[in-house]
Amino acid sequence: MRTVRTAAELAEVTTDYDDHQTPLAQAAQRTVQVRQGIPHEQMQRPESTRVFVVANQKGGVGKTTSTVNMAASLTQLGQRVLVVDLDPQGNASTALNIDHHRGTLSTYDALVEGTALTEIAQQCPEISDLWVVPATIDLAGAEIELVSVVAREGRLKKAIFGHPRVGSAAEVGEDRFDYVLIDCPPSLGLLTLNALVAASEMLIPIQAEYYALEGLGQLLNTVEMVKAHLNQDLTVSTILLTMYDGRTRLAAGVAAEVREHFSGQVLKTSIPRSVRVSEAPSYAQTVITYDPTSPGALSYLEAAREVIERGGN
Repeated sequence: MRTVRTAAELAEVTTDYDDHQTPLAQAAQRTVQVRQGIPHEQMQRPESTRVFVVANQKGGVGKTTSTVNMAASLTQLGQRVLVVDLDPQGNASTALNIDHHRGTLSTYDALVEGTALTEIAQQCPEISDLWVVPATIDLAGAEIELVSVVAREGRLKKAIFGHPRVGSAAEVGEDRFDYVLIDCPPSLGLLTLNALVAASEMLIPIQAEYYALEGLGQLLNTVEMVKAHLNQDLTVSTILLTMYDGRTRLAAGVAAEVREHFSGQVLKTSIPRSVRVSEAPSYAQTVITYDPTSPGALSYLEAAREVIERGGN
């Protein structure tokens, strides 16, 4: 005869199971904390600066959105971040409320003129531990101007590692940047090549739609070429599913396919389609500061937490 226990009886005999330690319970607890305005836990900083290139030659997959929101999320978790805007459109600079009108010192000056990043980087007005190297429209001509420059593909790496706050704890100290995020244009040109050479880790945002998968092979082939000839340390460490709509079979199918082929690199957290995420840049903000309790903000915070927990290479 089958015996059915009441919840009270089960509670009395179950002493070794902590419901608060399940991933769902932890995520729910953090959501409640955000909604109540409780500060985020400060996570452990890496021993040395982790340099990420955020790239995908397909446009509209959420590269810039992911760059700025991941950067803001990392600072919420106790990390110090430098964002390098390498897209001539300057959308990352706009979202972080950074001045990038023509004539402003920018990544163009670092690449073409060799100007030190310490002279170019601006502190984000809303986020104290976030600094930005802005992009101006001048950057659009940088690829042509760099054609005749010696070691042109290594200019950005030289600039980043020439910054006094980039390096290990032993070399730089507590004032170091923990993360450098490089936002790339939607192409595989010389600007993106500079970013691939400068970084040791790669974050690829993939929109949960079929077309987003088509160009992934070409991107990975480019990564392999860069590893073979220019930067053997480059690793595709992180893949982030963006604009995920759980109501559709297509999104679920794309997500399943990506996880099957890149199981070790795909973050558990997917970024949902969110009006708040799209609205935030029009107010010169990230969604983290614009609406910290929205699903998009909470998802980016969870994604950033995963990146920190995974550690470096």
